[in-house]
Amino acid sequence: MSDHESNYTPKGAFAKWMDDRLPLMRMMHGQFVDFPTPRNLNYMWTFGGILMVMLVAQIASGLVLSMHFQPSAAAAFDSVEAIRRDVNYGWLLRNIHAVGASMFFLAVYLHMARGLYYGSYKAPREILWILGVIIFLLMMATGFMGYALVWGQMSFWGVTVITNLFSAIPIVGEAIRTWLWGDFAVSGVTLNRFFSLHFLLPFVIAGVVILHIWALHVVGQNNPTGIEIKTKSDSVPMLPFAIMKDAFAMAVFMVLYAWFVFFAPDYLGHPDNYIEANPLSTPAHIVPEWYFLPFYAILRAIPNKLGGVLAMFGSIAILTIIPWLDTSNIRSAKYRPMFKWFLWAFFFTVVALGYLGGKPAEGSYVLWARVFTAYYFAFFCLIMPIVGLIETPSKMPRSITDAVLGGGGSMAGAAAAAAAEKR
Repeated sequence: MSDHESNYTPKGAFAKWMDDRLPLMRMMHGQFVDFPTPRNLNYMWTFGGILMVMLVAQIASGLVLSMHFQPSAAAAFDSVEAIRRDVNYGWLLRNIHAVGASMFFLAVYLHMARGLYYGSYKAPREILWILGVIIFLLMMATGFMGYALVWGQMSFWGVTVITNLFSAIPIVGEAIRTWLWGDFAVSGVTLNRFFSLHFLLPFVIAGVVILHIWALHVVGQNNPTGIEIKTKSDSVPMLPFAIMKDAFAMAVFMVLYAWFVFFAPDYLGHPDNYIEANPLSTPAHIVPEWYFLPFYAILRAIPNKLGGVLAMFGSIAILTIIPWLDTSNIRSAKYRPMFKWFLWAFFFTVVALGYLGGKPAEGSYVLWARVFTAYYFAFFCLIMPIVGLIETPSKMPRSITDAVLGGGGSMAGAAAAAAAEKR
C-alpha cells in the first residue's frame, strides 16, 4: 500500500524546487490525501484519528500544567488546587487533562475491540498490532504515574499497593521497587520520579504512534469484510471520504468529552482523592482509575501474590501473541458465527471484570472475578486456537465492492464494479 503512486502535482516554482530536493509534500499527499482506503469502512475505524487528537490534547495541556505543578510531597496536592482556582483558565486545563485521560482510554478500548472483532491483528498486520499493544502499555504506565501526581489519598495508596507488587518478583523484585520509590517508602522522591517519567512517556508514545502509522500505511487498512483491496473500485482516496467520516466522528466524540470537561469533570474520579495524602490513614477500599479496573480485578482474583502479579501482567502480554493464537484464515468475526459469540462473551467478561475491580475483594465478588479471569485467559489460550480449526465460516463476498453494492457475485455487482474500475 505504501508504494501506490501519488497524484501530487507541485504548483508554483518554489513548490517544484522543493519537491525536487525534499519531497515532503509529495509524501504527505501520498499518505494522507490520495492513500487508497477501503470503501466499506464503518465508524469504528474513526477511533485511530480520535486517538491522535487526544494524544495531542494530552501533551499540550500537560505541558502547560507542568509549568504550574510542584512535584513535592509538601506542595503537590495544594498546587493542583491552586491551578484550578488561581491560574487563568487553570480549571479548564486541568479538566481537559484529567478527563482527557479517561477519554483517551475509552477510545483505545473501542479501537482494540474493533481490531479483535474484525481480525486486524492477522497477517500481514502482526507488527501493526504489536505496536498498538506497546502503545497501550505505555499509556497505562503514563496514566498510572499521572494519577499519582495528584497526591490524594487514593493516589498515594494506589502507588503504594501497585509498586509493592513488584517485590513479589523473585531476585530482582525488591530492587525494582526500591528504584521506583527512590527511597524506602513512597515519598516525595517517588512523586518527583513519577513526574519526570509522566512528562517523558507521552513523547515516547508519540514516537511509537509514528511507527504504528508507518506500519499501517505499509500494509494498508483492514476493513469489515477482512478482504484485501483487489481493484481500484474497492478503494477511495483518504481525502475527502475517510477524512470527512473521521471529522464527523471526532465532532460527536468531542461533544461527550466536552460534557465531562464542563459539567462533570470529577465524576470519573474517586472522592477520596480529594483528600490530601496521609501515610498514617489507609482508605477502607483502595480503587484505581476505572480504566485499570479489569486488570486490578484479575490481580485480586489470584490468592497468591506472585500469581496475581503474573496474571495481571500476563493479561496484557498475551495480547502480543494473538496473531499466532488465532488459527482461522478468516479475519472478520462477521463471517465467523461460532467465534462471534465467544468474542461477545469476552467483551462482556472485560466489562464484568471492570465492575468487579471496583468492588471490595470479598465474598461473591472474588468468586466471580475468578470465573471471569478464567474465561479471559481461556478465550485466548483455548477458544481462539480450537474454534479457528473447527468452525465453518459463513459465505463471504468476492470483493469489497460486492460487499458494498450488495452484488454478492451477481451480474449487477460485477457490472457496477467494472464501471467503477473504468472511472
